[in-house]
Amino acid sequence: MDIADPTLAEMGKNLKEAMKMLEDGQRRSEEENGKKLISGDIPGPLQGSGQDMVSILQLVQNLMHGDEEEEPPSTRVQDIGEQGHIALLGHSLGAYISTLDKEKLRKLTTRILSDTTLWLCRIFRYENGCAYFHEEEREGLARICRLAIHSRYEDFVVDGFNVLYNKKPVIYLSAAARPGLGQYLCNQLGLPFPCLCRVPCNTMFGSQHQMDVAFLEKLIKDDIERGRLPLLLVANAGTAAVGHTDKIGRLKELCEQYGIWLHVEGVNLATLALGYVSSSVLAATKCDSMTLTPGPWLGLPAVPAVTLYKHDDPALTLVAGLTSNKPADKLRALPLWLSLQYLGLDGIVERIKHACQLSQRLQESLKKVDHIKILVEDELSSPVVVFRFFQELPGSDPGPNVVPAPSVAPSAVGRERHSCDALNRWLGEQLKQLVPASGLTVMDLEVEGTCVRFSPLMTAAALGTRAEDMDQLVACIHGKLPLLTCTLQLREEFKQEVAGTAGLLYVDDPNWPGIGVVRYAPRSAGRTPGVGPRCPACLLTQDSEARGPCLPTGPEYKSMKSCIYIGMASDDVDVSELVETIAATAREIEENSRLLENMTEVVRKGIQEAQVQLQKANEERLLEEGVLRQIPVVGSVLNWFSPVQASQKGRTFNLTAGSLESTEHTYVYKVQGSGVTPPQTPSAARTRQRLPGQKPFKRSLRGSDAVSETSSVSHVDDLEKMEHLSGGQDAPEADSPEQHPGPPAAEAEQPRALQDGAQRPDDGRPQVEDPESLR
Repeated sequence: MDIADPTLAEMGKNLKEAMKMLEDGQRRSEEENGKKLISGDIPGPLQGSGQDMVSILQLVQNLMHGDEEEEPPSTRVQDIGEQGHIALLGHSLGAYISTLDKEKLRKLTTRILSDTTLWLCRIFRYENGCAYFHEEEREGLARICRLAIHSRYEDFVVDGFNVLYNKKPVIYLSAAARPGLGQYLCNQLGLPFPCLCRVPCNTMFGSQHQMDVAFLEKLIKDDIERGRLPLLLVANAGTAAVGHTDKIGRLKELCEQYGIWLHVEGVNLATLALGYVSSSVLAATKCDSMTLTPGPWLGLPAVPAVTLYKHDDPALTLVAGLTSNKPADKLRALPLWLSLQYLGLDGIVERIKHACQLSQRLQESLKKVDHIKILVEDELSSPVVVFRFFQELPGSDPGPNVVPAPSVAPSAVGRERHSCDALNRWLGEQLKQLVPASGLTVMDLEVEGTCVRFSPLMTAAALGTRAEDMDQLVACIHGKLPLLTCTLQLREEFKQEVAGTAGLLYVDDPNWPGIGVVRYAPRSAGRTPGVGPRCPACLLTQDSEARGPCLPTGPEYKSMKSCIYIGMASDDVDVSELVETIAATAREIEENSRLLENMTEVVRKGIQEAQVQLQKANEERLLEEGVLRQIPVVGSVLNWFSPVQASQKGRTFNLTAGSLESTEHTYVYKVQGSGVTPPQTPSAARTRQRLPGQKPFKRSLRGSDAVSETSSVSHVDDLEKMEHLSGGQDAPEADSPEQHPGPPAAEAEQPRALQDGAQRPDDGRPQVEDPESLR
């Protein structure tokens, strides 16, 4: 057995150690590495004799991971496996090979390019083809367009765009093509946008994501009659959105009839490597060119895309940029050349087959789930599964207190569409968080609306998706469906409750996935304009402890401000209690807001009145004591012979009563005056009495025969006992004579009231601070 080149072995060892260090989660600071920045014109890492490899890799690792405290763990570098290390080794090995002499480099690069081209053509059933390797996935199609232009316009090399002006080329794209493809081609080729022709999809028969062949033929005939040249047609073997395949066989016949270049791209081209291929995808092997993306299909990082094509003139391919004499361009195939050898044919087929089995498993499971609609039921061979939640909503006219949200469709069908889209967007985001290995994406389709897409060929190899993940995904869908259906059912009840509640306005915002949106309208018309919008935010803050799944703190889909967004809810939510709580809390906040508005004026007047009273008290004291006592020396002698028993007088401001009081009672009895007893706020009675252990906004079991399995006492009896105890708990405390012996009864009532206020638990009423703390 031959011994490997020591340089290559050392390169592989260094790469393995570097990847291990970069994937390590531990980070070291610059101080721990002994690197200190020195002030000067040259940055710190460039000063001195340079850095060693370990320090440089550590710096790269710190820059990759950033601040771990601010980023979630999911953003870290994923484990790419040994096949990923082989692909990365290809880039390092390519740089090393480029240092060889020209003759060895030419032979080696030619061998790598020819082997990789032959393997790909055999694996994907594209006989006698050539390959162009490129980093940008759309770059191959741009080079194919240049080749088609040079092939159809013989004088293009000499006359340039003057030839195109006399007979404008036309490039046909499907309406289901990936966004931005036509604009990219025009920018790369220097063509005006009228050279693009958008071919609509089927509307009557067939899939609504397949190109309409009959309409395409009509467009071609119209362009020929107007003196244009049909140049190229881009077909899809798996559209970017839902994975549908065009009728490539029929399109190939049409292109041969009119001399049009046929280019095919799409994720379904990966199934050409399997033993069984559908006839629609198999027809792609007869096209003029196709673009493959083996990197995502096989889970290989930093692997170029490949465009396979058939052409007999090497001079035109060289002019179009599909071939090159530079060894560096040929070395682009090196990472793929190493990876294909590492995986082998069985490994390649197994990965693609596993992805197709995942999609079939999910599709068969979703067919058994109610309220889930699959959009690719007619595409049994498609490895892409697109589904959405769907349920008929009972139509109802908006109530009298409805504020239309901006950009909302006026028809009931439009509102239902927006509502379903919001629910599907919420469902997709929840499933992505619960099953991150599934690689789900949420997308918006023009006809179907918001859907959830599962494309394992693009994500399964990198994320390591397994069959158990599909079972977990289906289980999560089953768990979220009751929440979705109950939310839809409670929306109408919520709208009616809001319409029948004074002070609340129902906001028709279909973009919100929850029960609904409500806005509080202040009762007084002469209020300050800024008071009303503050109420919803205050309400969410005040009910944060009792919110649960109903009142979300940060809506992600809201489109209006100063509204209360009620989130998803289950069937046991008491909508009437929820609306009543919102209305009562809003009214309470409005009253508190009015008090705060008047507080400034009341305090200002109180301070002025206190200054006047204190000034009068000083004048009276001067008249009482006499003028002699005000002389410094004489006053001291007089006070020594005949001291004045003057009491300390001050003023305290009672916020509850809004009046000034004397502090004489405070200094005499060492306790503040009780003042006026504040009235009880109606907030204590705004919520219903809940059963023991019952959560807020849950339906009560009063009146039912539900009895606990471990106790013979029903919940109703527990509630009656609680009401009886709460009604009589203050009586024994009032009759106890041993609590405060000594002081008179009138003087002892105030300390006991203070103790009761400190010992009694919070009963939901706002606590009023004592006057001394507010003075």
